[in-house]
Amino acid sequence: MGLVFALAACTRNTAPPKQEGVAGADGYNYLGTPQGSSASAPAVNSFLWRASLETVAFMPLASADAYGGVLITDWYAPPETPAERFKINVFVTGRQLRADALRAVVFKQARRPDGSWIDASVDPGTARSLEDTILGRARQMRADSPNQ
Repeated sequence: MGLVFALAACTRNTAPPKQEGVAGADGYNYLGTPQGSSASAPAVNSFLWRASLETVAFMPLASADAYGGVLITDWYAPPETPAERFKINVFVTGRQLRADALRAVVFKQARRPDGSWIDASVDPGTARSLEDTILGRARQMRADSPNQ
Protein backbone atom coordinates (compact mmCIF):
# COMPACT_ATOMS: atom_id res chain seq x y z
CA MET A 1 0.00 0.00 0.00
CA GLY A 2 2.83 2.37 0.82
CA LEU A 3 4.35 1.60 -2.56
CA VAL A 4 1.20 2.82 -4.32
CA PHE A 5 1.35 6.17 -2.47
CA ALA A 6 5.05 6.52 -3.20
CA LEU A 7 4.55 5.93 -6.92
CA ALA A 8 1.60 8.32 -7.04
CA ALA A 9 3.70 11.00 -5.37
CA CYS A 10 6.44 10.59 -7.98
CA THR A 11 4.10 11.25 -10.89
CA ARG A 12 2.50 14.36 -9.41
CA ASN A 13 3.79 17.68 -10.68
CA THR A 14 5.07 19.53 -7.65
CA ALA A 15 6.01 22.73 -9.49
CA PRO A 16 4.29 25.85 -8.16
CA PRO A 17 1.32 27.12 -10.22
CA LYS A 18 2.12 29.56 -12.98
CA GLN A 19 1.69 33.19 -11.92
CA GLU A 20 -0.68 34.94 -14.34
CA GLY A 21 -0.77 38.41 -12.84
CA VAL A 22 -3.83 40.53 -12.16
CA ALA A 23 -5.09 40.37 -15.73
CA GLY A 24 -5.17 36.58 -15.98
CA ALA A 25 -3.74 34.48 -18.77
CA ASP A 26 -5.91 35.97 -21.52
CA GLY A 27 -5.80 39.65 -20.63
CA TYR A 28 -8.41 41.78 -18.91
CA ASN A 29 -12.00 40.71 -19.03
CA TYR A 30 -14.90 43.12 -19.37
CA LEU A 31 -18.12 41.63 -18.06
CA GLY A 32 -16.87 38.15 -18.86
CA THR A 33 -15.75 39.02 -22.39
CA PRO A 34 -12.03 38.51 -23.09
CA GLN A 35 -10.07 41.54 -24.22
CA GLY A 36 -9.84 41.84 -27.96
CA SER A 37 -12.86 39.67 -28.72
CA SER A 38 -15.40 40.92 -31.21
CA ALA A 39 -18.07 40.83 -28.51
CA SER A 40 -16.47 43.87 -26.88
CA ALA A 41 -17.03 45.99 -30.00
CA PRO A 42 -20.18 48.12 -30.19
CA ALA A 43 -23.08 46.24 -31.74
CA VAL A 44 -24.46 49.33 -33.44
CA ASN A 45 -23.65 51.26 -36.59
CA SER A 46 -21.17 54.01 -35.75
CA PHE A 47 -22.55 56.40 -38.38
CA LEU A 48 -26.09 56.06 -37.02
CA TRP A 49 -24.80 56.53 -33.47
CA ARG A 50 -22.80 59.67 -34.25
CA ALA A 51 -25.60 61.11 -36.40
CA SER A 52 -28.04 60.53 -33.53
CA LEU A 53 -25.74 62.37 -31.13
CA GLU A 54 -25.34 65.29 -33.53
CA THR A 55 -29.05 65.52 -34.27
CA VAL A 56 -30.12 65.81 -30.63
CA ALA A 57 -27.06 67.80 -29.52
CA PHE A 58 -29.21 70.86 -28.77
CA MET A 59 -30.96 68.90 -25.98
CA PRO A 60 -29.37 67.92 -22.66
CA LEU A 61 -28.41 64.24 -22.50
CA ALA A 62 -29.67 62.09 -19.65
CA SER A 63 -27.97 58.89 -20.81
CA ALA A 64 -25.86 57.70 -23.75
CA ASP A 65 -24.75 54.10 -24.23
CA ALA A 66 -22.70 53.62 -27.40
CA TYR A 67 -22.39 49.86 -26.90
CA GLY A 68 -26.11 49.31 -26.43
CA GLY A 69 -27.14 52.03 -28.88
CA VAL A 70 -29.42 53.86 -26.45
CA LEU A 71 -29.56 57.65 -26.33
CA ILE A 72 -31.92 59.35 -23.88
CA THR A 73 -32.29 63.10 -23.61
CA ASP A 74 -33.56 65.09 -20.68
CA TRP A 75 -36.58 67.36 -21.02
CA TYR A 76 -36.03 70.38 -23.26
CA ALA A 77 -38.31 73.41 -23.61
CA PRO A 78 -37.71 75.37 -26.83
CA PRO A 79 -37.31 79.12 -26.24
CA GLU A 80 -40.13 79.83 -28.72
CA THR A 81 -42.63 77.66 -26.81
CA PRO A 82 -41.66 77.59 -23.12
CA ALA A 83 -45.04 76.06 -22.18
CA GLU A 84 -44.07 72.83 -24.01
CA ARG A 85 -41.17 70.50 -23.43
CA PHE A 86 -39.86 67.47 -25.27
CA LYS A 87 -37.83 64.38 -24.51
CA ILE A 88 -36.34 62.01 -27.09
CA ASN A 89 -35.19 58.41 -26.89
CA VAL A 90 -33.15 57.06 -29.81
CA PHE A 91 -32.38 53.37 -30.24
CA VAL A 92 -29.76 52.19 -32.73
CA THR A 93 -30.39 48.48 -32.99
CA GLY A 94 -28.09 47.14 -35.70
CA ARG A 95 -24.71 47.32 -37.37
CA GLN A 96 -26.04 48.10 -40.83
CA LEU A 97 -26.84 51.62 -42.01
CA ARG A 98 -30.51 50.89 -42.62
CA ALA A 99 -33.80 52.45 -41.59
CA ASP A 100 -34.82 49.39 -39.57
CA ALA A 101 -31.69 49.76 -37.40
CA LEU A 102 -32.99 53.03 -35.93
CA ARG A 103 -36.00 53.93 -33.80
CA ALA A 104 -36.87 57.26 -32.24
CA VAL A 105 -39.53 57.97 -29.63
CA VAL A 106 -40.61 61.55 -28.88
CA PHE A 107 -42.40 62.57 -25.70
CA LYS A 108 -44.16 65.89 -25.16
CA GLN A 109 -45.54 67.64 -22.12
CA ALA A 110 -47.52 70.86 -21.76
CA ARG A 111 -47.46 73.20 -18.78
CA ARG A 112 -50.71 73.72 -16.92
CA PRO A 113 -51.63 77.15 -15.53
CA ASP A 114 -50.60 75.96 -12.05
CA GLY A 115 -47.07 75.23 -13.36
CA SER A 116 -47.28 71.43 -13.37
CA TRP A 117 -46.58 69.38 -16.50
CA ILE A 118 -49.03 67.00 -18.20
CA ASP A 119 -48.38 64.54 -21.01
CA ALA A 120 -49.49 65.75 -24.42
CA SER A 121 -49.92 63.99 -27.74
CA VAL A 122 -47.12 64.07 -30.29
CA ASP A 123 -47.71 64.15 -34.02
CA PRO A 124 -46.84 60.62 -35.23
CA GLY A 125 -44.77 62.12 -38.04
CA THR A 126 -42.41 63.82 -35.60
CA ALA A 127 -40.51 60.66 -34.67
CA ARG A 128 -40.40 59.58 -38.31
CA SER A 129 -39.05 62.97 -39.35
CA LEU A 130 -36.37 62.72 -36.65
CA GLU A 131 -35.40 59.24 -37.87
CA ASP A 132 -35.17 60.54 -41.45
CA THR A 133 -32.93 63.40 -40.32
CA ILE A 134 -30.63 61.00 -38.46
CA LEU A 135 -30.51 58.59 -41.42
CA GLY A 136 -29.70 61.40 -43.83
CA ARG A 137 -26.88 62.66 -41.63
CA ALA A 138 -25.51 59.13 -41.17
CA ARG A 139 -25.47 58.58 -44.93
CA GLN A 140 -23.69 61.87 -45.40
CA MET A 141 -21.09 60.89 -42.78
CA ARG A 142 -20.52 57.56 -44.53
CA ALA A 143 -20.11 59.29 -47.90
CA ASP A 144 -17.61 61.74 -46.38
CA SER A 145 -15.68 58.95 -44.64
CA PRO A 146 -12.36 57.99 -46.26
CA ASN A 147 -12.80 54.34 -45.14
CA GLN A 148 -16.00 53.38 -46.90
